[in-house]
Amino acid sequence: MQALRILSAVLFSWFMVISVAHADPLATQDKAKQTWQLLDYLAVDYGGAVRDGKVQSASEYEEMKEFAATAGQQIATLPSTPALPELKRQATALSELIAAKADAKTVADSAHSLAAALVKAYPFPLSPSTPPDLTRAKVLFEANCAACHGATGRGDGPLGAKLTPPPIAFTDRGRARSRSVLALYQVISQGVAGTSMPSFATLSDEDRWALAFFAGTLSHDDAMRARGEESWGRDATAKAVFPDLAAAATLTEAALSERMPPDAARDLTAYVRSHPEVTVTANGTGGLGLARARLQESLAAARAGDQANATRLGLSAYLDGFEPLEPALRARNQALLTEVENAMLAYRGALASGKLEQADATAQKLDYLFAQVDTELGADKAEPLTTFIASITILLREGVEALLIVVGMLAFLKKAERRDVLAYVHGGWLTALACGGLTWAMATYFVGFVALTVKQLARLC
Repeated sequence: MQALRILSAVLFSWFMVISVAHADPLATQDKAKQTWQLLDYLAVDYGGAVRDGKVQSASEYEEMKEFAATAGQQIATLPSTPALPELKRQATALSELIAAKADAKTVADSAHSLAAALVKAYPFPLSPSTPPDLTRAKVLFEANCAACHGATGRGDGPLGAKLTPPPIAFTDRGRARSRSVLALYQVISQGVAGTSMPSFATLSDEDRWALAFFAGTLSHDDAMRARGEESWGRDATAKAVFPDLAAAATLTEAALSERMPPDAARDLTAYVRSHPEVTVTANGTGGLGLARARLQESLAAARAGDQANATRLGLSAYLDGFEPLEPALRARNQALLTEVENAMLAYRGALASGKLEQADATAQKLDYLFAQVDTELGADKAEPLTTFIASITILLREGVEALLIVVGMLAFLKKAERRDVLAYVHGGWLTALACGGLTWAMATYFVGFVALTVKQLARLC
Protein backbone atom coordinates (compact mmCIF):
# COMPACT_ATOMS: atom_id res chain seq x y z
CA MET A 1 0.00 0.00 0.00
CA GLN A 2 2.84 2.37 0.91
CA ALA A 3 4.55 1.60 -2.40
CA LEU A 4 1.30 2.34 -4.25
CA ARG A 5 0.96 5.72 -2.54
CA ILE A 6 4.54 6.64 -3.43
CA LEU A 7 3.96 5.58 -7.04
CA SER A 8 0.75 7.66 -7.19
CA ALA A 9 2.55 10.71 -5.82
CA VAL A 10 5.36 10.34 -8.34
CA LEU A 11 2.91 9.96 -11.23
CA PHE A 12 0.93 13.00 -10.07
CA SER A 13 4.09 15.10 -9.79
CA TRP A 14 5.19 13.99 -13.24
CA PHE A 15 1.77 14.86 -14.64
CA MET A 16 2.01 18.36 -13.15
CA VAL A 17 5.47 18.88 -14.62
CA ILE A 18 4.29 17.77 -18.06
CA SER A 19 1.21 20.02 -17.78
CA VAL A 20 3.30 23.07 -16.94
CA ALA A 21 5.84 22.28 -19.66
CA HIS A 22 3.09 22.08 -22.27
CA ALA A 23 1.14 25.09 -21.02
CA ASP A 24 0.18 27.32 -23.94
CA PRO A 25 2.55 30.31 -23.78
CA LEU A 26 0.10 32.51 -25.68
CA ALA A 27 -2.76 31.67 -23.31
CA THR A 28 -0.51 32.44 -20.35
CA GLN A 29 0.43 35.77 -21.91
CA ASP A 30 -3.24 36.65 -22.46
CA LYS A 31 -4.11 35.83 -18.86
CA ALA A 32 -1.13 37.82 -17.56
CA LYS A 33 -2.13 40.76 -19.79
CA GLN A 34 -5.70 40.79 -18.51
CA THR A 35 -4.55 40.55 -14.90
CA TRP A 36 -2.11 43.40 -15.48
CA GLN A 37 -5.00 45.45 -16.92
CA LEU A 38 -7.14 44.81 -13.83
CA LEU A 39 -4.33 45.92 -11.55
CA ASP A 40 -3.64 49.07 -13.55
CA TYR A 41 -7.33 49.96 -13.65
CA LEU A 42 -7.57 49.42 -9.92
CA ALA A 43 -4.51 51.59 -9.21
CA VAL A 44 -5.94 54.50 -11.21
CA ASP A 45 -9.61 54.32 -10.09
CA TYR A 46 -9.35 53.35 -6.42
CA GLY A 47 -8.99 57.00 -5.38
CA GLY A 48 -12.51 57.70 -6.63
CA ALA A 49 -13.95 54.93 -4.46
CA VAL A 50 -12.23 55.59 -1.12
CA ARG A 51 -10.93 58.80 0.44
CA ASP A 52 -9.57 59.30 3.95
CA GLY A 53 -10.65 55.80 4.95
CA LYS A 54 -14.27 56.38 3.91
CA VAL A 55 -16.15 54.93 0.95
CA GLN A 56 -17.07 57.66 -1.53
CA SER A 57 -18.92 55.41 -3.95
CA ALA A 58 -20.28 52.06 -2.79
CA SER A 59 -20.56 50.69 -6.33
CA GLU A 60 -16.99 51.66 -7.25
CA TYR A 61 -15.67 50.26 -3.98
CA GLU A 62 -17.35 46.92 -4.67
CA GLU A 63 -15.82 46.99 -8.15
CA MET A 64 -12.36 47.57 -6.66
CA LYS A 65 -12.80 44.58 -4.35
CA GLU A 66 -14.03 42.46 -7.23
CA PHE A 67 -11.08 43.43 -9.46
CA ALA A 68 -8.57 42.65 -6.71
CA ALA A 69 -10.19 39.29 -6.04
CA THR A 70 -10.31 38.43 -9.76
CA ALA A 71 -6.65 39.39 -10.17
CA GLY A 72 -5.74 37.12 -7.28
CA GLN A 73 -7.76 34.23 -8.72
CA GLN A 74 -6.20 34.60 -12.16
CA ILE A 75 -2.69 34.76 -10.71
CA ALA A 76 -3.37 31.54 -8.82
CA THR A 77 -4.18 29.74 -12.10
CA LEU A 78 -0.99 30.79 -13.89
CA PRO A 79 1.64 28.10 -14.58
CA SER A 80 3.84 27.41 -11.59
CA THR A 81 7.11 29.34 -11.45
CA PRO A 82 9.44 30.30 -8.57
CA ALA A 83 7.84 33.76 -8.60
CA LEU A 84 4.24 32.54 -8.22
CA PRO A 85 4.14 32.25 -4.38
CA GLU A 86 5.32 35.84 -4.01
CA LEU A 87 2.75 37.02 -6.57
CA LYS A 88 0.01 35.29 -4.60
CA ARG A 89 1.24 36.92 -1.38
CA GLN A 90 1.19 40.37 -2.99
CA ALA A 91 -2.29 39.76 -4.39
CA THR A 92 -3.56 38.81 -0.93
CA ALA A 93 -1.92 41.89 0.59
CA LEU A 94 -3.59 44.11 -2.03
CA SER A 95 -7.04 42.68 -1.25
CA GLU A 96 -6.41 43.25 2.47
CA LEU A 97 -5.45 46.89 1.85
CA ILE A 98 -8.67 47.47 -0.08
CA ALA A 99 -10.73 45.72 2.60
CA ALA A 100 -9.11 48.02 5.19
CA LYS A 101 -9.94 51.09 3.04
CA ALA A 102 -6.29 52.12 2.85
CA ASP A 103 -5.33 55.43 1.24
CA ALA A 104 -5.20 55.68 -2.55
CA LYS A 105 -1.41 56.00 -2.85
CA THR A 106 -0.76 52.90 -0.74
CA VAL A 107 -3.18 50.85 -2.82
CA ALA A 108 -1.84 52.24 -6.10
CA ASP A 109 1.75 51.47 -5.09
CA SER A 110 0.77 47.94 -4.10
CA ALA A 111 -1.12 47.35 -7.36
CA HIS A 112 1.70 48.74 -9.50
CA SER A 113 4.28 46.69 -7.62
CA LEU A 114 2.27 43.52 -8.21
CA ALA A 115 1.76 44.42 -11.88
CA ALA A 116 5.51 44.94 -12.37
CA ALA A 117 6.31 41.62 -10.69
CA LEU A 118 3.67 39.91 -12.83
CA VAL A 119 5.09 41.10 -16.15
CA LYS A 120 8.58 40.10 -15.00
CA ALA A 121 7.47 36.57 -14.13
CA TYR A 122 5.16 36.11 -17.14
CA PRO A 123 6.50 38.48 -19.84
CA PHE A 124 4.30 39.85 -22.60
CA PRO A 125 4.93 42.59 -25.21
CA LEU A 126 5.34 46.01 -23.60
CA SER A 127 5.38 48.07 -26.80
CA PRO A 128 4.89 47.92 -30.58
CA SER A 129 7.80 46.65 -32.66
CA THR A 130 7.86 49.88 -34.72
CA PRO A 131 6.73 53.47 -34.01
CA PRO A 132 2.96 53.77 -34.52
CA ASP A 133 1.37 55.92 -37.23
CA LEU A 134 -0.58 58.61 -35.34
CA THR A 135 -2.01 60.09 -38.53
CA ARG A 136 -3.77 56.81 -39.20
CA ALA A 137 -4.64 56.60 -35.51
CA LYS A 138 -6.62 59.85 -35.73
CA VAL A 139 -8.72 58.40 -38.56
CA LEU A 140 -9.26 55.20 -36.56
CA PHE A 141 -10.29 57.21 -33.49
CA GLU A 142 -12.86 59.20 -35.45
CA ALA A 143 -14.28 56.00 -36.96
CA ASN A 144 -14.34 53.80 -33.85
CA CYS A 145 -14.19 55.97 -30.73
CA ALA A 146 -15.51 59.49 -31.33
CA ALA A 147 -19.18 58.47 -31.21
CA CYS A 148 -18.82 57.72 -27.48
CA HIS A 149 -15.66 59.52 -26.35
CA GLY A 150 -16.16 62.65 -28.48
CA ALA A 151 -14.08 64.03 -31.31
CA THR A 152 -11.49 65.46 -28.90
CA GLY A 153 -11.75 62.70 -26.28
CA ARG A 154 -13.78 64.68 -23.73
CA GLY A 155 -16.27 61.86 -23.25
CA ASP A 156 -19.02 63.96 -24.87
CA GLY A 157 -19.78 61.92 -28.00
CA PRO A 158 -23.42 61.75 -29.24
CA LEU A 159 -23.83 58.23 -27.86
CA GLY A 160 -21.99 58.91 -24.61
CA ALA A 161 -24.93 60.49 -22.77
CA LYS A 162 -26.94 57.26 -23.08
CA LEU A 163 -24.23 55.01 -21.61
CA THR A 164 -23.89 53.86 -18.00
CA PRO A 165 -21.23 54.27 -16.79
CA PRO A 166 -20.38 57.19 -19.08
CA PRO A 167 -17.36 56.97 -21.43
CA ILE A 168 -13.97 57.92 -20.03
CA ALA A 169 -12.77 61.45 -20.82
CA PHE A 170 -9.23 61.09 -22.14
CA THR A 171 -8.75 64.79 -21.45
CA ASP A 172 -9.13 64.26 -17.69
CA ARG A 173 -5.66 65.25 -16.47
CA GLY A 174 -6.00 63.45 -13.13
CA ARG A 175 -6.61 60.10 -14.79
CA ALA A 176 -4.33 60.67 -17.75
CA ARG A 177 -1.20 61.32 -15.68
CA SER A 178 -1.56 57.91 -14.02
CA ARG A 179 -2.40 55.94 -17.16
CA SER A 180 0.29 54.44 -19.39
CA VAL A 181 -0.02 53.84 -23.12
CA LEU A 182 0.28 50.12 -22.40
CA ALA A 183 -2.78 50.32 -20.15
CA LEU A 184 -4.75 52.04 -22.92
CA TYR A 185 -3.61 49.36 -25.37
CA GLN A 186 -4.85 46.65 -23.02
CA VAL A 187 -8.27 48.28 -22.71
CA ILE A 188 -8.55 48.70 -26.48
CA SER A 189 -7.55 45.08 -27.02
CA GLN A 190 -9.71 43.44 -24.35
CA GLY A 191 -12.47 45.92 -23.53
CA VAL A 192 -13.74 46.58 -20.02
CA ALA A 193 -16.20 44.13 -18.45
CA GLY A 194 -19.34 45.71 -17.00
CA THR A 195 -19.12 48.76 -19.26
CA SER A 196 -20.01 49.61 -22.85
CA MET A 197 -16.32 49.56 -23.83
CA PRO A 198 -15.95 46.65 -26.28
CA SER A 199 -12.84 44.81 -27.36
CA PHE A 200 -11.25 45.99 -30.60
CA ALA A 201 -9.28 42.78 -31.04
CA THR A 202 -10.43 42.68 -34.68
CA LEU A 203 -8.09 45.61 -35.39
CA SER A 204 -4.49 44.77 -36.16
CA ASP A 205 -1.97 44.95 -33.34
CA GLU A 206 -0.33 47.96 -35.04
CA ASP A 207 -3.66 49.83 -35.20
CA ARG A 208 -4.44 49.13 -31.54
CA TRP A 209 -1.04 50.46 -30.49
CA ALA A 210 -1.52 53.52 -32.68
CA LEU A 211 -4.93 54.19 -31.09
CA ALA A 212 -3.43 53.79 -27.62
CA PHE A 213 -0.69 56.34 -28.31
CA PHE A 214 -3.21 58.73 -29.86
CA ALA A 215 -5.58 58.47 -26.89
CA GLY A 216 -2.58 59.11 -24.63
CA THR A 217 -2.01 62.50 -26.32
CA LEU A 218 -5.52 63.91 -25.82
CA SER A 219 -4.90 65.35 -22.34
CA HIS A 220 -2.02 67.49 -23.67
CA ASP A 221 -2.03 70.64 -25.77
CA ASP A 222 0.34 72.04 -28.41
CA ALA A 223 2.11 74.32 -25.92
CA MET A 224 3.02 71.31 -23.74
CA ARG A 225 4.29 69.40 -26.76
CA ALA A 226 6.38 72.38 -27.91
CA ARG A 227 8.02 72.74 -24.49
CA GLY A 228 8.62 68.99 -24.42
CA GLU A 229 10.29 69.12 -27.84
CA GLU A 230 12.58 71.90 -26.64
CA SER A 231 13.52 69.86 -23.57
CA TRP A 232 14.15 66.78 -25.73
CA GLY A 233 16.48 68.73 -27.99
CA ARG A 234 18.64 70.32 -25.30
CA ASP A 235 18.65 67.85 -22.42
CA ALA A 236 20.40 64.48 -22.72
CA THR A 237 18.57 63.34 -19.58
CA ALA A 238 15.28 63.41 -21.51
CA LYS A 239 16.59 60.88 -24.02
CA ALA A 240 17.88 58.70 -21.18
CA VAL A 241 14.38 58.64 -19.64
CA PHE A 242 12.85 57.39 -22.92
CA PRO A 243 15.56 55.15 -24.42
CA ASP A 244 13.11 53.17 -26.55
CA LEU A 245 9.47 52.51 -27.43
CA ALA A 246 9.01 50.26 -24.40
CA ALA A 247 9.73 53.19 -22.08
CA ALA A 248 7.36 55.44 -24.05
CA ALA A 249 4.61 52.83 -23.75
CA THR A 250 5.02 51.92 -20.07
CA LEU A 251 6.16 55.09 -18.29
CA THR A 252 3.37 57.20 -16.80
CA GLU A 253 3.51 60.93 -16.25
CA ALA A 254 2.99 60.37 -12.52
CA ALA A 255 6.00 58.03 -12.33
CA LEU A 256 8.12 60.45 -14.34
CA SER A 257 7.14 63.25 -11.94
CA GLU A 258 9.09 61.45 -9.22
CA ARG A 259 12.27 61.94 -11.26
CA MET A 260 11.81 65.52 -12.48
CA PRO A 261 9.51 68.54 -11.86
CA PRO A 262 5.84 67.69 -12.62
CA ASP A 263 5.52 70.32 -15.37
CA ALA A 264 8.65 69.05 -17.09
CA ALA A 265 7.37 65.46 -16.82
CA ARG A 266 4.04 66.49 -18.34
CA ASP A 267 5.64 68.34 -21.27
CA LEU A 268 8.16 65.60 -22.02
CA THR A 269 5.42 62.94 -21.92
CA ALA A 270 3.29 65.09 -24.24
CA TYR A 271 6.07 65.31 -26.83
CA VAL A 272 7.19 61.68 -26.75
CA ARG A 273 3.65 60.28 -27.01
CA SER A 274 2.95 62.57 -29.97
CA HIS A 275 6.24 61.66 -31.65
CA PRO A 276 7.13 58.12 -30.50
CA GLU A 277 9.50 57.75 -33.44
CA VAL A 278 12.03 60.03 -31.69
CA THR A 279 12.78 57.27 -29.18
CA VAL A 280 14.11 55.19 -32.08
CA THR A 281 15.96 57.86 -34.06
CA ALA A 282 17.57 59.40 -30.98
CA ASN A 283 19.13 56.15 -29.89
CA GLY A 284 20.14 54.83 -33.32
CA THR A 285 19.73 51.38 -34.79
CA GLY A 286 22.60 49.73 -32.93
CA GLY A 287 22.70 48.09 -29.53
CA LEU A 288 19.37 47.01 -28.09
CA GLY A 289 17.46 48.58 -30.98
CA LEU A 290 19.29 46.29 -33.38
CA ALA A 291 18.83 43.30 -31.07
CA ARG A 292 15.07 43.88 -30.95
CA ALA A 293 14.83 44.34 -34.70
CA ARG A 294 16.84 41.17 -35.39
CA LEU A 295 14.67 39.14 -33.00
CA GLN A 296 11.50 40.28 -34.78
CA GLU A 297 13.04 39.47 -38.16
CA SER A 298 14.14 36.08 -36.82
CA LEU A 299 10.62 35.27 -35.61
CA ALA A 300 9.14 36.33 -38.96
CA ALA A 301 11.58 34.03 -40.78
CA ALA A 302 10.74 31.15 -38.42
CA ARG A 303 7.00 31.62 -39.03
CA ALA A 304 7.69 31.55 -42.77
CA GLY A 305 9.52 28.24 -42.39
CA ASP A 306 12.95 29.71 -43.16
CA GLN A 307 14.87 27.94 -40.40
CA ALA A 308 18.36 28.88 -41.61
CA ASN A 309 17.59 32.59 -41.85
CA ALA A 310 15.79 32.56 -38.50
CA THR A 311 18.86 31.05 -36.84
CA ARG A 312 21.20 33.53 -38.53
CA LEU A 313 19.11 36.51 -37.45
CA GLY A 314 18.84 35.12 -33.92
CA LEU A 315 22.62 34.97 -33.70
CA SER A 316 22.88 38.49 -35.13
CA ALA A 317 20.55 39.76 -32.40
CA TYR A 318 23.12 38.61 -29.86
CA LEU A 319 26.45 39.17 -31.64
CA ASP A 320 25.66 42.48 -33.38
CA GLY A 321 23.09 43.92 -30.98
CA PHE A 322 23.61 42.81 -27.39
CA GLU A 323 27.19 41.52 -27.20
CA PRO A 324 28.83 45.00 -27.57
CA LEU A 325 26.93 46.12 -24.45
CA GLU A 326 28.13 43.23 -22.30
CA PRO A 327 31.23 44.87 -20.77
CA ALA A 328 29.25 47.87 -19.49
CA LEU A 329 26.40 45.70 -18.21
CA ARG A 330 28.78 43.21 -16.57
CA ALA A 331 30.28 46.03 -14.51
CA ARG A 332 26.84 47.18 -13.34
CA ASN A 333 24.61 44.11 -13.09
CA GLN A 334 26.16 40.68 -13.63
CA ALA A 335 22.92 38.89 -12.72
CA LEU A 336 20.95 40.72 -15.41
CA LEU A 337 23.67 39.98 -17.96
CA THR A 338 23.47 36.27 -17.14
CA GLU A 339 19.66 36.34 -17.40
CA VAL A 340 19.79 37.93 -20.86
CA GLU A 341 22.45 35.48 -22.06
CA ASN A 342 20.41 32.51 -20.82
CA ALA A 343 17.27 33.86 -22.51
CA MET A 344 19.13 34.36 -25.79
CA LEU A 345 20.43 30.80 -25.54
CA ALA A 346 16.92 29.53 -24.80
CA TYR A 347 15.58 31.43 -27.82
CA ARG A 348 18.12 29.86 -30.18
CA GLY A 349 17.44 26.46 -28.63
CA ALA A 350 13.70 26.84 -29.24
CA LEU A 351 14.39 27.77 -32.87
CA ALA A 352 16.65 24.75 -33.32
CA SER A 353 13.95 22.47 -31.87
CA GLY A 354 11.24 23.97 -34.08
CA LYS A 355 9.26 25.16 -31.01
CA LEU A 356 7.88 28.39 -32.46
CA GLU A 357 5.53 29.23 -29.58
CA GLN A 358 8.34 28.80 -27.06
CA ALA A 359 10.61 30.98 -29.20
CA ASP A 360 7.91 33.68 -29.36
CA ALA A 361 7.43 33.62 -25.58
CA THR A 362 11.20 33.83 -25.03
CA ALA A 363 11.45 36.77 -27.45
CA GLN A 364 8.80 38.61 -25.42
CA LYS A 365 10.77 37.90 -22.25
CA LEU A 366 13.89 39.29 -23.93
CA ASP A 367 12.00 42.46 -24.83
CA TYR A 368 11.26 42.99 -21.14
CA LEU A 369 14.86 42.17 -20.16
CA PHE A 370 16.15 44.66 -22.74
CA ALA A 371 14.00 47.33 -21.08
CA GLN A 372 15.75 46.50 -17.80
CA VAL A 373 19.14 46.76 -19.51
CA ASP A 374 18.14 50.18 -20.85
CA THR A 375 17.26 51.28 -17.33
CA GLU A 376 20.49 49.86 -15.91
CA LEU A 377 22.74 51.53 -18.47
CA GLY A 378 20.66 54.69 -18.88
CA ALA A 379 22.18 56.38 -15.82
CA ASP A 380 25.52 56.66 -17.60
CA LYS A 381 23.98 58.76 -20.34
CA ALA A 382 23.16 61.53 -17.88
CA GLU A 383 26.66 61.78 -16.36
CA PRO A 384 28.84 64.26 -18.30
CA LEU A 385 31.74 63.75 -15.85
CA THR A 386 31.70 60.01 -16.54
CA THR A 387 31.79 60.65 -20.28
CA PHE A 388 34.66 63.15 -19.88
CA ILE A 389 36.73 60.79 -17.74
CA ALA A 390 36.16 57.92 -20.18
CA SER A 391 37.18 60.10 -23.14
CA ILE A 392 40.31 61.53 -21.52
CA THR A 393 41.33 58.02 -20.43
CA ILE A 394 41.12 56.82 -24.03
CA LEU A 395 43.17 59.81 -25.22
CA LEU A 396 45.86 59.20 -22.60
CA ARG A 397 46.02 55.50 -23.42
CA GLU A 398 46.35 56.16 -27.14
CA GLY A 399 48.97 58.83 -26.48
CA VAL A 400 51.06 56.50 -24.33
CA GLU A 401 50.83 53.78 -27.00
CA ALA A 402 52.03 56.22 -29.68
CA LEU A 403 54.84 57.42 -27.43
CA LEU A 404 56.04 53.86 -26.83
CA ILE A 405 56.05 53.18 -30.58
CA VAL A 406 58.11 56.32 -31.28
CA VAL A 407 60.55 55.54 -28.44
CA GLY A 408 60.92 51.98 -29.72
CA MET A 409 61.66 53.21 -33.24
CA LEU A 410 64.27 55.67 -31.97
CA ALA A 411 65.95 53.01 -29.82
CA PHE A 412 66.05 50.57 -32.72
CA LEU A 413 67.53 53.12 -35.14
CA LYS A 414 70.22 54.16 -32.64
CA LYS A 415 71.16 50.55 -32.02
CA ALA A 416 71.29 49.96 -35.75
CA GLU A 417 73.52 53.03 -36.05
CA ARG A 418 71.11 54.76 -38.44
CA ARG A 419 71.14 58.13 -36.77
CA ASP A 420 70.87 59.72 -40.19
CA VAL A 421 67.14 58.89 -40.34
CA LEU A 422 66.25 59.99 -36.79
CA ALA A 423 65.28 63.41 -38.13
CA TYR A 424 62.51 61.79 -40.20
CA VAL A 425 61.03 60.09 -37.13
CA HIS A 426 61.07 63.32 -35.14
CA GLY A 427 59.58 65.14 -38.08
CA GLY A 428 56.83 62.52 -38.31
CA TRP A 429 55.61 62.74 -34.73
CA LEU A 430 55.86 66.53 -34.71
CA THR A 431 53.80 66.69 -37.91
CA ALA A 432 51.24 64.25 -36.47
CA LEU A 433 50.94 66.39 -33.33
CA ALA A 434 50.43 69.53 -35.40
CA CYS A 435 47.84 67.83 -37.61
CA GLY A 436 45.99 66.60 -34.54
CA GLY A 437 45.81 70.12 -33.13
CA LEU A 438 44.66 71.51 -36.48
CA THR A 439 41.98 68.83 -36.80
CA TRP A 440 40.70 69.60 -33.30
CA ALA A 441 40.53 73.34 -34.07
CA MET A 442 38.71 72.81 -37.36
CA ALA A 443 36.25 70.31 -35.85
CA THR A 444 35.48 72.65 -32.94
CA TYR A 445 34.88 75.54 -35.32
CA PHE A 446 32.74 73.44 -37.67
CA VAL A 447 30.55 72.01 -34.88
CA GLY A 448 30.05 75.45 -33.38
CA PHE A 449 29.20 76.92 -36.79
CA VAL A 450 26.65 74.19 -37.54
CA ALA A 451 25.03 74.55 -34.08
CA LEU A 452 24.72 78.32 -34.52
CA THR A 453 23.28 77.93 -38.02
CA VAL A 454 20.67 75.39 -36.84
CA LYS A 455 19.70 77.64 -33.93
CA GLN A 456 19.24 80.63 -36.26
CA LEU A 457 17.18 78.58 -38.71
CA ALA A 458 15.01 77.35 -35.83
CA ARG A 459 14.33 80.92 -34.79
CA LEU A 460 13.39 81.90 -38.35
CA CYS A 461 10.99 78.95 -38.56
